[in-house]
Amino acid sequence: MTDECLSGDKVAPSSQLLARVRTWLAADPDRVTRDELKELIACNDGVAMADRFDTDLKFGTAGLRGALGAGPNRMNRVVVAHASAGLAAYLLNAVDVRPRVVVGCDARTNSSMFAEDTAAVLAGAGCEVIALPPELPTPVLAFAVRHLEADAGVMITASHNPAGDNGYKVYLGGNSDGAQIVSPVDSDIEERIRTASALPFDEIPRGEFTHADREIVGAYAVATAAAVGPRWATGAPTPVESDDSLRVVYTPLHGVGLTTLHAVLGASGYALPVVVAEQAAPDASFPTVAYPNPEEDGALDLAVALARAEEADLILANDPDADRLAVAVPDNDAYRMLTGDELGVLLGWWAAERARAAGRTGALATTVVSAPALERIADHYGLTCQRTLSGFKWIGRVPGLIYGYEEALGYLVNPETLRDKDGISAALAVLEIAHELRERGTTIAAKVAELAAEFGGVYGVSFSVREPSGDDLRARMNTLREHPASSLAGWAITRVDDYSTGLAGLPATNLLAWHLADGSRVMIRPSGTEPKLKFYVHANTRAEAGQIADAAKSLIE
Repeated sequence: MTDECLSGDKVAPSSQLLARVRTWLAADPDRVTRDELKELIACNDGVAMADRFDTDLKFGTAGLRGALGAGPNRMNRVVVAHASAGLAAYLLNAVDVRPRVVVGCDARTNSSMFAEDTAAVLAGAGCEVIALPPELPTPVLAFAVRHLEADAGVMITASHNPAGDNGYKVYLGGNSDGAQIVSPVDSDIEERIRTASALPFDEIPRGEFTHADREIVGAYAVATAAAVGPRWATGAPTPVESDDSLRVVYTPLHGVGLTTLHAVLGASGYALPVVVAEQAAPDASFPTVAYPNPEEDGALDLAVALARAEEADLILANDPDADRLAVAVPDNDAYRMLTGDELGVLLGWWAAERARAAGRTGALATTVVSAPALERIADHYGLTCQRTLSGFKWIGRVPGLIYGYEEALGYLVNPETLRDKDGISAALAVLEIAHELRERGTTIAAKVAELAAEFGGVYGVSFSVREPSGDDLRARMNTLREHPASSLAGWAITRVDDYSTGLAGLPATNLLAWHLADGSRVMIRPSGTEPKLKFYVHANTRAEAGQIADAAKSLIE
């Protein structure tokens, strides 16, 4: 019994709760989670038991995501097996032929084990299953769904969540074109998971499946270079001449992006960046960062220190599963990370320029909480622009998509090859832009400022406020809805839009928009993956955006 167990009073579990815990313990295949439950029983800790067993981890439009641990409200082998059995039941009903499913995983704790369980259960239910090699980026799995003409894909990842989390992300092929699942598919799968949950773990059928080799990374690299690199011609590509004049620092933040990025740069003919050595190898404990998310303060400190030593022109950073990209540029004697909107608008301009050069028409896409500049760029280039709810499950489904982004560092520059955010291909696009601008005698920072002056609506500040639990998050959102502020930073709030009733032709969602008298805007929503309240501020200048953000923060401190 631990010291923590011995200290303080514990609330004893009910007999029914204790029986559920013992039943789970008897069938749990994982020694780590069995030991966890044995300690809870020894401690007689009813509160911790109830947290794990009184509810189920919800299967939603992001699939599953949560803390590792024992019980139905945690990520573990039992929950993953039941989810896979439910997904298989859905696919066998929805697909006329034998469903083909691709399964991938990153390097988080238990990712490889969860992927093996997923593949075996799907195969045991009658699906054809192709398991990708372990420790690959999420974009490679999203690519593989289309490349291998699969009916579905499962990626075991918690993306940029804290180290103690993991997740189960589902994509659909066919008419969904390899995009993430959306409602009502998520509800249908969840219902089938409930049915599958009646089966003990060792009674769920398992089957044999195919193991793909790492050639899938080479296929992704060639397809990415062909789609993103403007110097590539139709047919057999010829890499560009390597240009070592641009000094680039890169970090995968202890994730799985490095090897795949190297493959893409090699296929494109670019020199490899200088890598932050302390963060180069996958490490599920993420020892050098408090949170493995490039948006978080301090996450890029090591990259900035290396960039100063190397006098780098550019910093590139992926999150642990490499579906997001952060970019930092020199700013006097320091480095400044571009906001998600600044980088999103820059890549939108680049995509629109390429579309014009190729004589293409189509759509740019972003979310309701992103900067308003993208519509103006689309109009300038004769393209359409569509706003969606937050998430690439919506952006990836926009018809005629040329480019899409969301301000949370998610960018899709190659919808020809996959339909999810992709931090690797976005990194290649940023390198293309940086080299092209250097040939013109300018920089990314100067181009961002130029776009802001030409199109406006670029300057923004995003921040998050963590809440102790999902219940606290919902209560906070309800308070802001029922008692909105009357002003921020001296500007009156003249209008409040509540998207929970469905606005602008969008499905109802938990989102508030406060419109200020000077034309600025603050949007507020709960995170879909963590207990965080997310704020998005857009204003006429960077200084004004900061003032409004500070005022918004003061409301909830």
